[in-house]
Amino acid sequence: MNDIIVLSRDVQAAFDAGAPVVALESTIITHGMPYPQNLQTATAVEAEVRAAGAVPATIAVMNGKIRIGLDPAELDALAQTPDAMKLSRADLAVALASGAVGATTVAATMICAARAGIEVFATGGIGGVHQGAERSFDISADLRELSETPVTVVAAGAKAILDLPKTLEVLETLGVPVIAFGQDAFPAFWSRDSGLTAPLRMESDAEIAASHRMRAALGLPGGQLVANPIPKGDELPREMLAPLIAQSQAEAAAQGVTGKAVTPFLLQRLFELTDGLSLRANIALVMNNARLAAGIATELAAR
Repeated sequence: MNDIIVLSRDVQAAFDAGAPVVALESTIITHGMPYPQNLQTATAVEAEVRAAGAVPATIAVMNGKIRIGLDPAELDALAQTPDAMKLSRADLAVALASGAVGATTVAATMICAARAGIEVFATGGIGGVHQGAERSFDISADLRELSETPVTVVAAGAKAILDLPKTLEVLETLGVPVIAFGQDAFPAFWSRDSGLTAPLRMESDAEIAASHRMRAALGLPGGQLVANPIPKGDELPREMLAPLIAQSQAEAAAQGVTGKAVTPFLLQRLFELTDGLSLRANIALVMNNARLAAGIATELAAR
């Protein structure tokens, strides 16, 4: 792996000093929003991690290497790569072998973070079971990755465009701890309350870090999902979003949008239908998750 993984100077220095490190995905940069807003957001999220006392490690595939941490020039180059591959477990090795530029999803970021020795990862929302999965079998690889790869993932729940009850059922079947932070409700990305109760609840960074350590001590595979609700002032009410999500999903079906193209299509349509409010909420929740992830990473580094 030493020939494949390249650490940035900041990440290497953090490892050498035993300082906390937080992994960050890169599909939010290449598939989440246009340039230069994608670059501005990525830079702001990294700054949020630093302000909370940890070192950010944005992960991507470039020139046949897994880059753990990107310098400003590399981040800018990735933000301006319109044809970057969207990498999950199935694509990661192919992208590395072919020398392609690839942005990592939740699943691929977890794999790369674990190989590099990073235990905490902040993202926006995980993938899950898509609406109509009983016909399409469209279920994100993120769920299986959470059951196999020992990384604590901080997200604002699962994306609200998904079938959230089925997503929670699959996570339960796979033995993934789903921990709501500071509330009983399972959040739904842009909304604090999905109408579903989370299986577990914790109140502090220290509790979550202790749970992470205990899973390792028990030899249990996989990580844990920390469902961190969007701040109250930034949320979009579930009642407002539900009809817009239904409209977007109907349009995707009518246009034959399938597979990896579904989520970007739906997010773009919701951006348009909410006059940009969904993107503002998305940025706010990612920042919030970065802060919590930094706190958990700090607790883990103190062991």
